[in-house]
Amino acid sequence: MKISPQWVREFVDLTVDDRRLAEDLTAVGIAAEGISGSGADTVFEMEIGTNRPDAMNHYGVARETAAIYDLPLKPIEPKLPSAAKAASSSGSSGTAEAVPFPITVEEPQLCPRFTARVLRGTRIQPSPEKIARRLQLLDQRPISNAVDATNYVLWEIGKPTHVFDLDLLEGGKIIVRKAKDGEKLKTLDGVERKLTSEDLVVADAKKPVGLAGVMGGYDTMITEKTRNVLIESAWWDPVTIRKTSRRHALHTDASHRFERGADFESTVLSCDRVAELILESGGGELGDVVDVVSKRMDQAPVVLRVSEVRRILGGNLDAAQMFRILKKLGFELIPEGQADAYFRVRIPSWRLDVEREIDLIEEVARLHGYDKFQNTLPAYSGAVIELPDAAKEATLRKRALALGYNEAVSLTFISHADAEEFSSAKVLELENPLSEEASVMRTSMAPGMLDMLAWNLNRDSEDVRLFEMAHVYELSASGERIEPRRACLGATLTAVKGSLPAGAVLDVSKGDQATAAEAFRSFKGDVENLLAAFECDNLTFDRQVAEYLHPGRSARALLNGAPVAQFGQIHPEVAAARKLRQDVFLAEIDLERLYQQGLRKAQFRPLPKYPAVERDFSFIFADSVSFEQMQKAVGHLRLGELRDFQPVEIFRGGAIGAGKYSILLRATLQSAERTLRDDEIAQWSAKIVAALQGLGGVQRT
Repeated sequence: MKISPQWVREFVDLTVDDRRLAEDLTAVGIAAEGISGSGADTVFEMEIGTNRPDAMNHYGVARETAAIYDLPLKPIEPKLPSAAKAASSSGSSGTAEAVPFPITVEEPQLCPRFTARVLRGTRIQPSPEKIARRLQLLDQRPISNAVDATNYVLWEIGKPTHVFDLDLLEGGKIIVRKAKDGEKLKTLDGVERKLTSEDLVVADAKKPVGLAGVMGGYDTMITEKTRNVLIESAWWDPVTIRKTSRRHALHTDASHRFERGADFESTVLSCDRVAELILESGGGELGDVVDVVSKRMDQAPVVLRVSEVRRILGGNLDAAQMFRILKKLGFELIPEGQADAYFRVRIPSWRLDVEREIDLIEEVARLHGYDKFQNTLPAYSGAVIELPDAAKEATLRKRALALGYNEAVSLTFISHADAEEFSSAKVLELENPLSEEASVMRTSMAPGMLDMLAWNLNRDSEDVRLFEMAHVYELSASGERIEPRRACLGATLTAVKGSLPAGAVLDVSKGDQATAAEAFRSFKGDVENLLAAFECDNLTFDRQVAEYLHPGRSARALLNGAPVAQFGQIHPEVAAARKLRQDVFLAEIDLERLYQQGLRKAQFRPLPKYPAVERDFSFIFADSVSFEQMQKAVGHLRLGELRDFQPVEIFRGGAIGAGKYSILLRATLQSAERTLRDDEIAQWSAKIVAALQGLGGVQRT
């Protein structure tokens, strides 16, 4: 929002310049993010927290300014003709009838206070130059003296008001009620809105004339023909206004403030201020104040202990300093106890955000100045204790970063549909979800990772590698809530281009099968790299994976026989349903099981003195035979000199029949004690061939 420092100076006699004022306001939490203009046209770009509607206006900022510099704050006292006598009503009926203009409040819980004034015989014309200029500085378009008066008061004291053309209110009365299902109201923006019984409206005797706390009605708006005006200022239930605003997708300056809690005691003042401005420019006869109070909104006093202030802030503030700061902000303090040991603090009506003692302590701290407190460390005895798995987690994170993955954070909530698709665990449902898309706690990291990959792909960022380490949330068989840790990797097909063999052609648009298979093997290598950081006697893989993964390009990793991860390409149907613009790969690692293993210790091995010998074996196998089976068959030979056994090439098609594939396998043989003889190598090679033939393989010559 925008604030004019020149306007603020009307309420506080300041001696500092605008730049110093902006810096000092920022230091106390009323942040001035930027300054534009010069002289009388200077404007602050303010960032006011949502819990501080009291500071979303010039008088609120002036109050903060007066407290900062310990200066008097000038009161706002509208100068009105003395002929009008206040007429008020209070009680359960919420009706003021023995007054010139009757008002009935049928929903006193939602509108505990409704104040109005009538002006007769006024002239609707352009606003005075001062008012119009100030509104323009705040990017507000001047309309007329009556309408501009309400906008001026909104930005001056923060209280939204509204003006009706009195002659267009049928039945000569105002009724605050719930709308009827199907009723229609054309709001000031020219849009006809269909109302429901959940909407709170201001109505005349026959129809709604305003959407309470949000926007007035078109049919009773002020025009050049208007001569008689009804000024309205009320206090509305924040939750009701928030729901109405969201339901009609109508966010206004008024609803923004009412949603956060307006000043209950400012309804009469704001009405009088609007009346004063209209009378100054348009003249007219002032009517009585009609103030319907159904329920008071007094806040309970809060006890502030001097000892607690010093304990938390660690400073040597005395009671007099605390008293001065809070009094300047509008708080009323009543000393109690010996030597002012504590105060009973009455909260001003405009500070709905202050409810507890700690809130008052925060007010003291920010106005005294955070920079004035001595830097101290909290009292502590003992040694720093590292979290149990901190080293393992740091190692995993370093490896993922080294592989080119960027750490990301996804939402903790997912939909019921995602929970069913990506996990079989029992879900934890939220009692008050924001939407169906975020109605349960996540049971898998996969939905969040896929959403992040899709978000990047939809913004033309195709080379994406992400990882996340966090908790998932489940219900155990006994009904207890558990929060196991998981790690998730995600990568697009484009991202693995640099990992593919030299000469591989990447054709993402055509979904090249060979490229996708190579990419899967590359992605599998990333998973193996992460698992290799941990001690393991036996790392194996099988194909028992979740249905959301591609059946031919996915696997499960087993560490010493226990499943620890599943990974692979996302199933084409899942990718299509989530509108992924290219193939993506995903891995989910069970950190609870992985962390049961210790970190692998680096060990030094001298380079061998004797040369290694490589032998290649070309075989044809049925598609049902996996490399893992070949590896196990050769491993059972227990050849002490066999250092490595890896696939080099895989080929399908051509002269190779359907349901079969050709594979080139390479065995590396080496001794640490001598040079190997040809007859030994031939003997071991024959054993390898025999083992592979035992799996049904046919050796190619």
